[in-house]
Amino acid sequence: MIHEDHKHACEHCEHEHHHHEHEHEHHHHGEEEEEGHGRLVKVIAAAVLLAIAVIIEKYTDWATWQYLLLFLVPYLVVGWDTLKEAAEGLLEGEALSEDFLMSVATLGALGIGFMPGAETQFPEAVFVMLFFQVGELFEEVAEGRSRKSIAHLMDLRPDIAHVQSGDTFKDVKPEEVETGAVILVKPGEKVPMDGVVLEGHSSLDTVALTGESVPRSVHEGDEILSGCVNQSGVLKVKTTKAFGDSTAARILDLVENAAASKSRSESFITRFARVYTPIVVALAVLVAVVPSLITGEWATWIYRGLMFLVVSCPCALVISVPLTFFGGLGGASRKGILIKGSNLMDQLSKLHTVVFDKTGTLTEGVFEVTAVHPEVIGETELLHLAAHVERHSTHPIAMALRNAYPNEQDDCTVEGIEETAGHGIIATVNGKKVAVGNSKLMDKLGAAWHPCEHSGTIIHVAIDGAYAGHIVISDRIKADAAEGVAALKAAGVSKTVMLTGDQESVAAAVASALKVDEFHAQLLPADKVSEVEKLLPQGTLAFVGDGINDAPVLTRADVGIAMGALGSDAAIEAADVVLMDDKPSKVASAIRIARRTLAIARQNIVFAIGIKVLVLVLATLGLATMWMAVFADVGVTVLAVLNAMRALQGKLGEA
Repeated sequence: MIHEDHKHACEHCEHEHHHHEHEHEHHHHGEEEEEGHGRLVKVIAAAVLLAIAVIIEKYTDWATWQYLLLFLVPYLVVGWDTLKEAAEGLLEGEALSEDFLMSVATLGALGIGFMPGAETQFPEAVFVMLFFQVGELFEEVAEGRSRKSIAHLMDLRPDIAHVQSGDTFKDVKPEEVETGAVILVKPGEKVPMDGVVLEGHSSLDTVALTGESVPRSVHEGDEILSGCVNQSGVLKVKTTKAFGDSTAARILDLVENAAASKSRSESFITRFARVYTPIVVALAVLVAVVPSLITGEWATWIYRGLMFLVVSCPCALVISVPLTFFGGLGGASRKGILIKGSNLMDQLSKLHTVVFDKTGTLTEGVFEVTAVHPEVIGETELLHLAAHVERHSTHPIAMALRNAYPNEQDDCTVEGIEETAGHGIIATVNGKKVAVGNSKLMDKLGAAWHPCEHSGTIIHVAIDGAYAGHIVISDRIKADAAEGVAALKAAGVSKTVMLTGDQESVAAAVASALKVDEFHAQLLPADKVSEVEKLLPQGTLAFVGDGINDAPVLTRADVGIAMGALGSDAAIEAADVVLMDDKPSKVASAIRIARRTLAIARQNIVFAIGIKVLVLVLATLGLATMWMAVFADVGVTVLAVLNAMRALQGKLGEA
C-alpha cells in the first residue's frame, strides 16, 4: 500500500508550465482511475472464483496439489501485482515492503498444506491477498477524496488572459502577461492576476480564495485578486503583479509545500515503521523456528509465524496518519485557512498565548467619525467646515471627515490653506478663519479647548480663534473580533494580548471592548518583537498580524498568522498560517481543526497498535486464526483510513 504517489500527493499543484501539466494531470488521474477500476474488477473476479473453489473443495475429494491449482487461480488473479511489486522490491533492496510481507505470508500459507500432519490453508491464503487488495481500494478512494479536497484550489488557476494590444485584446497565457499590462476580465471568467480595476464594476465570487460564499463588489480603483471569479460586469484591470507572484499562484505554492512538510506525529510514524518492521519480521522468524526445533511441530509454528508476519505490517499507521494530516490541511483550506505544513498542526493544537496586532487585524484600519460635539454651532455645520478645511489632505483622518460630510461641491469658498505638520490645518471658509487640528493647534491659537471622554482621535475646531467644538474619529472594530477573542478563550487559550502603535487611550478602549487580557500601546515594530519575546517562555505563542511591519514578529512567533486577503506580501511570506478572509475568528477555527486532526491521528495510532499487539500475542499463543491476522492488518487499515477521511471534512468541533 505504500506507493510513490503518497509522497507526491500534492504534485498536481505545481504551477509552472501549467498548460502542459494540465494535460499530464488529466492523463495521470485518468490512469489512476483506470487502475482503480481494474483493481475493483480483479477483486470481484477473485471473490467469485474463491467462492467457487471453496464450494468445489467442500464437495470433492481431490489430492492436495489439485486443490492448490484450484485456489491458485483466484490467488493469482488478485495477487499477481503484489507478487510482482514484492519481486521488484527485493531486486531494489527494499525487502521489508508491505507487498513482500504479504507475498511471504500468503505463499507460506499455500505451502503449509504440504507439510506432514498440517491442514491446508488455501482459502485463507487467497482471502488474505483478496482483503489486502480491498484495503488498497479503500486507500485509493481516500486518496482521491483528499486530492479533491485540495483540487478546488486548482480552480484558482486561469487558463487565459485577454491583454490589451492597441485598440483590441488578444488572448495569451497568463504567465506571459507583463506587470502593468491592461487586461479584460469577462463575466464568468477567473481573474488571471492581481491588479487594480481601471473601468467597470462587478461582483466577485471569492469562495475559492476565502471559503466565503458572499460575493464582493468591486468598482473603479479597487484592488482585485487573482483566483476570484468575475460574476457580472466586464472589468478592465491594470495588472500589479506577474502571474508567478499573484495570489492564486502563491496559494497553490503554499498548498504544495504544506503537504511536503511533516508533522512530528507523521515523522514519528515513518521512523517507527522503519525500526518496527524488521524487529517484527525477526520475531516472526523466531516464533516459527525456535518452538519448531523444540517440539518438532513445524507446520503449527510456521503457520503462527506467518500470522505474526501478516499482523506485523504497519500499513494502518504508515497510510492513515499522513492521510489524516493531508486531509486536515485540505479541510482547513476549504474554510479559507491555509496552513503551510502539517508540522504546524502540533503547534496550533497547543497554543497558550495569542498576540494580536490592532490596526487591520482586530480593527478595520478604516477611520470614521464616531461622535460630533459642537459648542457654538450645529453638528452638520461643524462637520461641514472641518471637511472643507481638510479638502485637499490625503491623511486618513481627513478622509474620514470628508466621508462624514461628502457634499463638498457646494458654493463655499475655501482659500488660504495653511498646514502645520503635527498640528493641523487652517483655512478661510466663506471669510471665516477655521482651524482644524489637535490640542497643540488650539493652544497656539489661544482657543479654550477641553478633553473628550470618548476614545479615539480628537479633532478640535476653532472659528476666528474661538473654540467651536470637536469631532471624534475612531478605527472601526471588526464585526467578529470580539467573537474571535471569546472563541480563543473557549478553545482553552490561556492569554490574549493586543499590541499597537496607537495611543494608550485608543488601545485601552479597543482592549476593553474585545476583553483581551492585556495590551501594550505606542509600540514601534521593534518593540512588538521584544514584547513577543517576553511572552514566548510562557508557552506556545501565535502572533496574528497583517501589515508589512508585522513580518519580523510573525517570523519570531512560534506560529505566525497573517491576515491574507488584505495583508501585505511580506506578512504572508513570513507567516505559517494565512487567513484568506481577514476574520479574527478564524484563528480559533484553525486551532479547532488542528486539534481535531491530531485527535484523529492519535485515535488511529492507539487503535492500530492496540489491535496489532493483541493479535500478535494471540498468534504466538496459537489462539489467533489467519482471519484474525488479516483483520489486524488490512481490516485495521481500512478502519483507520475511513477514520482519517473524517479530517477531510474540515469540521471545527473536537473529534
